Amino acid sequence: MGKRVMMSLLVIVVVMCFGVMAMSMNFDHHQDEDWDQREEDWDVQHRGHHHWFLLQRSRLLLRTEAGEMRVVRSVGGRMVHRHINVGFLSMEPNSLFIPQYLDSSLVLFVHTGRANVGLVHHHELGERQLKAGDLYRIPAGSTFYLQNVEEGHRLELILSIDTSEGLRMGTLENFFIGGGNYPKSVLAGFDSGVLTSAFNVSASELRHILSRQHQGPIVSLNNSQSSNLWKNFLSMEEQDRLQELKKMVDFPQEQEHTPPSPWRKLLTSIFGTIENQKRKQNHHEHAQEAYNLYNRKPDFKNNYGSSLSVDESDYSPLQSSGIGVYLVNLKAGSMLAPHVNPTATEYGVVLRGSGHLQIVFPNGTLAMKANLKPGSVFWVPRYFPFVQVASNNEQLHIFGFTTSSQPNHPQFLAGSTSVLEALRGPELAAAFGVSEGRLNRFVNAQCEAVILPYNAERHPKADGIPMADW
Repeated sequence: MGKRVMMSLLVIVVVMCFGVMAMSMNFDHHQDEDWDQREEDWDVQHRGHHHWFLLQRSRLLLRTEAGEMRVVRSVGGRMVHRHINVGFLSMEPNSLFIPQYLDSSLVLFVHTGRANVGLVHHHELGERQLKAGDLYRIPAGSTFYLQNVEEGHRLELILSIDTSEGLRMGTLENFFIGGGNYPKSVLAGFDSGVLTSAFNVSASELRHILSRQHQGPIVSLNNSQSSNLWKNFLSMEEQDRLQELKKMVDFPQEQEHTPPSPWRKLLTSIFGTIENQKRKQNHHEHAQEAYNLYNRKPDFKNNYGSSLSVDESDYSPLQSSGIGVYLVNLKAGSMLAPHVNPTATEYGVVLRGSGHLQIVFPNGTLAMKANLKPGSVFWVPRYFPFVQVASNNEQLHIFGFTTSSQPNHPQFLAGSTSVLEALRGPELAAAFGVSEGRLNRFVNAQCEAVILPYNAERHPKADGIPMADW
């Protein structure tokens, strides 16, 4: 009886093991089938959309007479290492992006113009002057404002928008501190009883404050009330502004029993008391630093162009965002050698010039070949090989973000510092099915590294996906 039980148990165990093995084999088989099906589905879905790696889903977030903000949304799917939306903020001369906070963190890059940015940190307001080439980070939930301080010149900013902390994935939400009829201040949502008590003001004063603004989120200081006054005031040196504030705000002690004038209320509401202004001035020294790309020596430079990247070791605020930044300048008739980013997805914006971009699938087929021009926005998935080529008669300047704040070490597939150079030997020759001598001649033919010369007339027109314009 015992032997029968033991034999029965043994049979059950064997059957179970066979079943598990079959399930495992079946699972692996289906995994392969699923992968092949995903490749086929992706190919069917996107083969007719040769511009899939060009981001064209632009949404106008806001627009006023003084400026606008639009966002180019990232694509979805598991292929994307991390979703980053690319934003563009344009402000007319002498305009203000009113105080607000966002549900997303920003890393902004000043493309053209000069700006003042105010950021509230630990209940203190710090101001920083920004110029072309500067990077600056604004954390999610931190109140800030931006002012275009340059007369006669538009301010152009490029933004990395990380919506991972947002209320809704992939969207950006503004919460305006200042406002009136348009836009609404977040304060307007509370009932008047709460606000009159919280601010210790009358209901009429409350209505006056919360109903005056109607210019929108970006306002022109030229068109606002008392525009001449504010224009003259803002044009003063900082010390002169402080002295003027003392004259206007610091009334003698014996006058404190009289109601404050509307003029004093206006100054106090905008600039605060002299003590607050002094704290603001002192805090300027401790405000978050900016980082200028144009003052930075390139990581690589030769006769064909230059490139640089900025990570958290260069600019520590990037660590909190998990974002890296890069700048590539290609001279006419040159290219950034075919390469792979093994640690990050890359987002790029063409600042100047023209050229084209090629991206390759993991299976060695051409995914996209697209023309690039100023304003083009593209993305390259992690691990995907790609190349950027400047036109023969024009330079190509690209600024962009990567989805890692760690140092990026791209693997180049051609040039004197390529992985082929490192792998050169009988193993690589066997992989290509050629002799080692022929492989050496092939690898040694290019003596330049990273940024290489490119002559389109020298090469026959390649077969594959046609060029895509954006």
